[in-house]
Amino acid sequence: MANPTQAELEILAILWRLGESKIQAVNDELCKLRPVGYTTTLKTMQIMEQKGLLGRKKDGKSHIYFPVEQQHETQISLVDRLLQTAFAGSKSSLVMRLFEDKKVTKQELAEIKAYLQKIESAGEGESASELKK
Repeated sequence: MANPTQAELEILAILWRLGESKIQAVNDELCKLRPVGYTTTLKTMQIMEQKGLLGRKKDGKSHIYFPVEQQHETQISLVDRLLQTAFAGSKSSLVMRLFEDKKVTKQELAEIKAYLQKIESAGEGESASELKK
């Protein structure tokens, strides 16, 4: 997968939520975050299609765009890239950095503890993605 920019990630987030959509609907959603011109959204989505981030199908005279990958797949790719480039592959360094300057709610902490217990009980043979099933 191509590495999406921040603006492309905003568009992907909208399309993951809406499903497939026309440019105008995506632009309307982007404008709720910040002012964005229609032609800017159009050009960005055309580039995203060229990069393989979006697919497109015809609907009369207009086009409907959709994300090529599911949100989970993109998140895995982005986190793996961050892990390798910024943390030299150290998962513990990444996790510790996440909590270094941020407050963690009791609910988040409970979810993390439960997940870690699940990993420990499963052993080293299974990946974290297999545990979600």
